[in-house]
Amino acid sequence: MKKNLVLINSTLLVGLLSGAALARPGRGLPKTLLLPLEHAWAAPMQAAGDKKPAWKTTEEYNAYQAAFNEKDPHKKISLAEAFLAKYPDTDFKDLAYLQDVAGYQQLGDVAKMYQASRKAIEANPDNVEPIYWACVSFPYAFKATDPNSAQELSQAETDARHGLELLQKAQKPASISDEQFAQQIKGSRALFNNTIGFVALQRKDYAAAITAFKVASEDTPNDFTTFYRLGLSYWLSSPPDYGDAAWYMGRAASLARAAKNPFEAVVMKDLKRLYVGYHGSEAGLEDIITQTAVSADPPTGFKITPAEKRKPTGNQLEDAYYSYEDALKAGGDIAKQQWDGLKGQQYGGPGVVVSVQKGTDPDTLIVRIAITAESKSKDGVYDIALNDKQPDAKYLSKGDPVAFQGTFTDFALTPSFSLTLDGTIDEKYLEAAKDKAESKTKPKTRTTTHRKPS
Repeated sequence: MKKNLVLINSTLLVGLLSGAALARPGRGLPKTLLLPLEHAWAAPMQAAGDKKPAWKTTEEYNAYQAAFNEKDPHKKISLAEAFLAKYPDTDFKDLAYLQDVAGYQQLGDVAKMYQASRKAIEANPDNVEPIYWACVSFPYAFKATDPNSAQELSQAETDARHGLELLQKAQKPASISDEQFAQQIKGSRALFNNTIGFVALQRKDYAAAITAFKVASEDTPNDFTTFYRLGLSYWLSSPPDYGDAAWYMGRAASLARAAKNPFEAVVMKDLKRLYVGYHGSEAGLEDIITQTAVSADPPTGFKITPAEKRKPTGNQLEDAYYSYEDALKAGGDIAKQQWDGLKGQQYGGPGVVVSVQKGTDPDTLIVRIAITAESKSKDGVYDIALNDKQPDAKYLSKGDPVAFQGTFTDFALTPSFSLTLDGTIDEKYLEAAKDKAESKTKPKTRTTTHRKPS
């Protein structure tokens, strides 16, 4: 039975739930996440034959109430599943699945929580409550590496947009005030827009992500997760907008700090990486964070001063690299013009291997190379990511000297600046690496010493 009436539960959680896991999917659900304590359809028993959803028998009603009232999550899930098995034609299938959602939330099983939410949506597409919980749990349950990740993103966006449609038709329960109802609408609307933004962020559609997160931030101006994601979207845009990125991530840091939430450490790590990478030092960063505490949006014309251009080192390869870095980090037209001129051009020289790993193409290895003195002095930091199809590149190991040649295909600003090339390593370095690797695997010959007879 399809239920067309849209109800907002009087205990529906207001606002987008804050926490590091919402920004970094897969870290687990916050312990403070609570499901509603009552359901709009749970209390009254409807007479059979009524057009509205109805309990067909007292036993059906009591079986549902047993699951609803159970506090132990394992027992709650068991009772809900038993209810669904015994009453497969119940008008309240969605509410039974919501009991599964409650149980899995208590157990911290976010994947099953999301799955149960989706089953509730399928049972009753026009009940906004399971849509709400699907959107709460989706960022935790989603894995970009799943083979059906694109389909999952589309489903999440569809759910969120339908949730927004349902909110427009929502009816206020008599038990709450107009102000309370308005706040609940804002909180739910922010969550749905945040989900749309999260989907866009995963798709690397940063313009769409910015639009969705800005709308969400207007409904929940004190939610640090929304501002963190908004700042991240500006940072990852091409070209990046460092001013807005730093401001909104600073806003996230100031809100998390005020709330004494550990998510502040997550934000500050990324914010410092962004700010220092562009500005050159942390000078002025705390002042920005202080300003963001009293204003959700940056003042007109707000910008970060870029770091001074690097002085020539006398090394032609390094100086060229640093000039590219300065221009591409500048953003705007400067970055666009620089990349338009660089893409497809040749570049190469000596360096040191930082790491070698398989690429997305099974025939390709990614050889990460440090070419600047600065990168060579830091463990794990590289300047060049070389997409290499030479089979013997697999013998290269950390610290091996190489000479490379290739054409520019991409660049990255995070976690540190680097250039990506399609190219090759000079064969003599590959031969040396192969000889070294094979010498380690050759069995050592054992010599026998003969003693002279005494």
